[in-house]
Amino acid sequence: MSIRELSEQEIIRRSSLNKLRELGIDPYPAAEYKITHSTEQIKKEFEGNNETSFDVVIAGRMMSQRIMGKASFAELQDESGRIQLYVNRDEICPGEDKTLYNEVFRKLLDLGDIIGVKGFVFKTQMGEISVHVKELVVLSKSIRPLPVVKEKDGHTFDAFTDPEMRYRQRYVDLIVNPQVREHFKKRTLVMNTMRQLFNERGYLEVETPILQPIPGGAAARPFITHHNALDIPLYLRVANELYLKRLIVGGYEGVYEFSKDFRNEGMDRTHNPEFTVMEIYVAYKDYHWMMNFTEEMIERVALALHGTTQVQVGDKLIDFKRPFKRISMLDSIKEHTGIDINGMDEVQLREVCKKLDIEVEASMGKGKLIDEIFGEKCEGSYIQPTFITDYPKEMSPLCKKHRDNPELTERFELMVNGKELCNAYSELNDPIDQLERFQEQLRLSEKGDDEAMFIDMDFVRALEYGMPPTSGMGIGIDRLVMFMTNQPSIQDVLFFPQMKPEKKPLELSEEEKTVLKLLKESSPVNLSELKEKAGLSNKKWDLAIKALGKHQLAKVQKEGEDLTVSYLG
Repeated sequence: MSIRELSEQEIIRRSSLNKLRELGIDPYPAAEYKITHSTEQIKKEFEGNNETSFDVVIAGRMMSQRIMGKASFAELQDESGRIQLYVNRDEICPGEDKTLYNEVFRKLLDLGDIIGVKGFVFKTQMGEISVHVKELVVLSKSIRPLPVVKEKDGHTFDAFTDPEMRYRQRYVDLIVNPQVREHFKKRTLVMNTMRQLFNERGYLEVETPILQPIPGGAAARPFITHHNALDIPLYLRVANELYLKRLIVGGYEGVYEFSKDFRNEGMDRTHNPEFTVMEIYVAYKDYHWMMNFTEEMIERVALALHGTTQVQVGDKLIDFKRPFKRISMLDSIKEHTGIDINGMDEVQLREVCKKLDIEVEASMGKGKLIDEIFGEKCEGSYIQPTFITDYPKEMSPLCKKHRDNPELTERFELMVNGKELCNAYSELNDPIDQLERFQEQLRLSEKGDDEAMFIDMDFVRALEYGMPPTSGMGIGIDRLVMFMTNQPSIQDVLFFPQMKPEKKPLELSEEEKTVLKLLKESSPVNLSELKEKAGLSNKKWDLAIKALGKHQLAKVQKEGEDLTVSYLG
C-alpha cells in the first residue's frame, strides 16, 4: 500500500490555480474555443505559400517554456505535433496592465497546462517556424506534473517507458510519447482499410449481441453474469460467429462485424481477456475462396500502412505479398516430427504425445491432442505467412467436412511469425451433422474440458431452415496491429489493457500521520519516547499505533526491558 500525499509540485500548482481565480481568470472555461489550424497544418501552409505570414488560432498543451525578460518562448503540442510560440509582454498586454505576462504566463502557467493562442506565423532567425502570439488564454490548468522527457544531442533522458505506468496511465503515455499516438492511428487505418475492401464488395457491416444466453462460436471459457429482471445467467460473447451465420440464413449474402469478444482465460503478451475480432461470412463461397480473399485483405493493409508488403516484425522481415504458402496440418506434423498421425485414435495420439514429451491432460480428446502436437512442434516454425489447412474433424465443430476426406474439415488458420493470425472455414450447414458435433462437445465438457462448446439449439434450428454454402473468417485485430506496427506486446496496441488492481493510497487520520512522521525521522525509537513526542491522549495513541501496525507501516517489538517502534514503510 502507498500513502497518497501531495508532492511539492502539486502543492505549487494548486496554489497557482487559486491565484488564477483570484485574478478573475477561470482556469476551466466553458466556452467554445474556435481553432483555425493544427500545428501540422500551419507548417505545411507556411512552407507551401513561400513562407507568407497568416493569422492562426491554435490550442494545446504547453510542453516547454523559456522565460527571457520581456519576451519568451514556449512550445505548444496538439494532436498533430508541436510548434514554437513567441510571447512578447507588450504584445499580449498592450495596455498598462502587464499581469497576463508578468504573473500568469511567467509564474502561474506550468508545463502541461492547456492554452489557446491567437497570432501570426513567422520564421525565427534560427529558421524555426513559430507563432507570434497576440492573445493568450488559459483553457485548462494541470495540477499534476507530467513526466519530464529531456533530449540532448539526440539522446532521450527520463523517458516515460515503464510499462506498468504507461498502460495504467495511457493518457500520460499519449501526451509524452508521440510515437504511441501514431501506433493507434495506424490501428484505425488497419480497420478502415479492411472496411473499405468489404464495402467495395457490397458486404454489410452489422452488430450482434454481446450478452448471450449461450456463449457459442469458439472453444473458450466465458465470463458469466446475471440479468436481474429476467432472472437468467448471461455470458459475454466469446465469438460472434453463430449470430452472423443466422444472418446468412436470413438472406444476407455477405456480413461482417468488428466485435469486442471476451474470454475468461490467461493473460500474457499476446492475450487480453477483452479483445477485438473481425468476422466475415460470405454466401456461396468456400475456404479456398476465403484464402484468396484473406491474402488480398492483408496485402492491402500492409500497403496502406507502409507502402510495401514487407513489414519489420522484431528482428524478422515479414513479406505479406500474396500468394502465401499452404500446407495441411497433418503434413505439417509429419514434416516436423516424422510421424504420420492420419487415422490415429485417441489412445494412439496419447502415445505420440508421450513419445514427443508433450504434456497432456485426461480431459483432452483427439482434437485437443492434435492441437497440442501442432502447437508444440510446428506452429513456431511458420514465420512467413502460411495457411495451415484441413484440420481434423474433432478440432472444428462448426466446420464442414472435407469433400475428399471425411476425417478432416475444410478449415485453415493463417500463421505469421509463429502465431495464429486468423481462422476460417467452409461453414458447416448440415443441421443434423451440426447437432452431432455439438453433442460431441457436450461429451468433452462432461470429461472436464471447460473450453468445450455449449449446444445452441436455436442455431441448429436456424440451419434447419437452410443456410447456403458459406465461408467465414475471423481475424484478431489486436494481433494484426501488433505485426503491422512492430509491437511485441498486445498491451501496446490496446488503449486500456486489462491490469491488476492498482494499490490504493492509504487514508490516514491526522493522529496516524503525526506518529508516522515522527517514525520517519527516527526509527527504531523507544515507544514511550515516541508517545511523548506525539502528544496524543492514551486513546488516540492506542488507535494510531494499532492502525499503523495493521497497515504494516510500523512494528512494535520488545528489546530487553523496553518496547521499541520501527518504521516499515
